[in-house]
Formats: sequence, structure tokens, C-alpha cells
Amino acid sequence: MNTETDALPGAEHGAAPRASGTPRLVGLVWGLLVLNTLGSAGAKTIVPLPRSLIQMVTMGALVAAFALALAVNLRLRIRSSAYLLLLTLLLVSSVISSANLESGFGALFRCFRLALFIGTLWLLSRWWNGSLTFVRHHIRMYFAVLGSVAAGLVVSPGAALPDLYGGRLVGALWPLTPPQIGQYAAVIIGLTVLLLLGRRTDRTSAVVVIVPSFVLLALTHTRTATLGLFLGLALAIGSLVLTSAAARRFFTWAVLCGVVAAVGFASALQTWFLRGQSKENFSSLTGRAKVWDALLSAPRSTSEQFLGVGLGDKSFGGLPIDNSWLAVFNEQGLIGVALVAAIILVLGAVALLRPPSLQRACAIFLISYCAIASYTEAGLGDASPYLLHLAVAASLLAAPAAAAPTTPDGPRRRARERARGPEAI
Repeated sequence: MNTETDALPGAEHGAAPRASGTPRLVGLVWGLLVLNTLGSAGAKTIVPLPRSLIQMVTMGALVAAFALALAVNLRLRIRSSAYLLLLTLLLVSSVISSANLESGFGALFRCFRLALFIGTLWLLSRWWNGSLTFVRHHIRMYFAVLGSVAAGLVVSPGAALPDLYGGRLVGALWPLTPPQIGQYAAVIIGLTVLLLLGRRTDRTSAVVVIVPSFVLLALTHTRTATLGLFLGLALAIGSLVLTSAAARRFFTWAVLCGVVAAVGFASALQTWFLRGQSKENFSSLTGRAKVWDALLSAPRSTSEQFLGVGLGDKSFGGLPIDNSWLAVFNEQGLIGVALVAAIILVLGAVALLRPPSLQRACAIFLISYCAIASYTEAGLGDASPYLLHLAVAASLLAAPAAAAPTTPDGPRRRARERARGPEAI
């Protein structure tokens, strides 16, 4: 495992420089990408925000991210990446399908956004070296987003838990839906647990992140995010069981606690899981199955079958599709589905071929979470948090950069880095 020496919040200002040589500006670029993928549709906020204003902010964040990434990588040094290559092919396919304007001029605008998004990731790939740098950026940025959700809950509980969403937690300061909040909470909980097991963060920092994030996740009543968290962690920790005593202890205790919770709190867990829905509504996945059946039974030309109708708002007949595979099929056709499947399979295969390590475990968690969530959430075919999760996984699976020439102070510096304890997130 590579030793991280990032100066983190709470660390001393005079901490040692980053071992990976990642500029601080890269963290800002990542934060802008996160802001861009927050979306513009959601619950009503305390202070009404026009959708046009939100879209201007999110699109401006993407343009700024690309400009800053270009400024920090003026020599256009990039690293080869199967993940980014497949995304680029998906972009080409999307442009071809959107050129027919079957989905309107908005499809071409979405292609432009996707191009900027992928271009920014290519520019950042220079610093994809198998370190935990982007994991830490990911946790920090989404924890900041959850901080705004918590602030909205404190300021106006009624707006944050509206009846319109059945009392589920939404963003009262920025329009975020319960599934979005649940996704962000689940991802940073899983990554923080793995950092703690790998002794790459201290317990205090882990508790500060995990406990409030878990409370917010529970308030969203988001089943997909919860299942993705537990199943993803099970797979990730399972990959460490043979090489980590801490992982074995955690896995054992997690199983015991899970059994006790299932027996002692079965009624409460069932109530939380059903969210007051009828069995018919639950069996149809809150109405999703009806939209899926209508989409699959709709007549399509050969071009639409293979290339789709172009990038849209991930809806069919005015209703959200809420399935990444069907959304990709509708907008990018069978070619798009094949490319997205190739992304998941390639990243998964590379992760399985890597020797056991904390980086591999984090990558397995992110890949498995995205695969699980893809069944009831859309986003794998367009600029979205899911593509950012997979980008972090790709950065973790990248081969380390060539070692710099050894200097006289090199051995002493490495000894100091080994002597360092766990860091704050």
C-alpha cells in the first residue's frame, strides 16, 4: 500500500508535502465536479431557487473545473485509462444518436456537458496513481454536501422532512432528493469504514463522518443506498479478510450485530423498509416496473435500437426511468448498454486481479455499490455522481507512477512517513 502524506483538515499547516505530488488545486476541481453533478431538480428549498439559476451554477462549476484542470495540467499529460477510453467511446455514441435531434437541442447540450466532464477527468488522470488522494477528496466533498443537508434540517425541519416525500429527508438549502442524499451518505460511510479498517484515518475523524452520515441515511429511508452500502462493504471487507486481522474482527462483529438486529428489531426494520407502502406498490418498485414495461414494449426503429434517441432527462412518457440500464438503452441504445457493461466488467476484473490491499477494497466497494444502485437509479450513461464514484475506483486501480530518483533525504523522509499515525479525513 502507498503511504498517503496529504495535509488533511485538522492536520498541522506545516505538514509534509503530498507523496503523490498532487496539487491542492486538484481537490478544488474535484469539488466543482461534485457540484456539477448535484442536479437542479429536487424538493422545494427554504429560499426558493430558480431552476435556471441552479443550472447556471452547476454548469458554471463544470466549465470552471475544466479550466482549472487545464491550468494545472498545461502540458496535457494524461495516463492511459480503459475506464476513460470507454467513456469517450460512450460520448461518441451519444453524439451520433443525439445528432438526429429526436430529443431536441437539449441532447446536444448534454453531449457538450458530458464532453467537458470526461475531458476534465482525462486531465486529472495524470494524478491517478493508486493512492488514496481522490478517496479523501471524495469523502470531503460529499461530507460538505451532507453538511448543507443537516443545516437545512436544523433550520427548517418541516422543509427538510416534507409530506410531499412522505416525511423523507430532502435538501432544504439545495434541492436534493432522498435517493441523492442516501447515495452520498452511503458512499462516504463505506469509504470511511474502509479507511478506518486500513488504519489510514483516526477513530475520531471516522466517527465524525460515519455517525451523522448514518443518521441522515436513515432519515432518507433510501433502500437502494442502504443495501448498496451493506452489500458493497461485505464484498470490500471480504477482499481483506485473508490479509487483515482488523477486517476479520469487523466482519465477525458486523455479522453478529446484524443477526441480533434482525431478530430483535425485525418489526421496526420492516416498517422502515416498507415506508408505509402497500405490498402492490412495493412489488412494483414504487411504480418503476410499470415505466420499465412501457419503455421495453414501445416500438423502435433499428437506429433507435442500437443508438437510442439521444441524451435526455432519463425519463419516458414524462416519468423517471430510475434504472441505469434502461435509461442507457433508451438514450444510447444497445451500443451504450454494451459500453456501460464493459466499464463495470473491466473495472471489476482489474480489481479482482489486484493483490489484496486497502485501495483494492475501496475500489471493490465503489464498483459494487454502483452496480447495485444501477437497478433502481439512473446515471451510468451521463455525467453523474456514479461516474465520479467509478472514476475514484479507476484512480485506485491505476498503477503507481514511476518512482522519483532517490535523494539523500529520501530514506529519512520515508521513515518519517512510516512513523506517522492515522490521519484525519
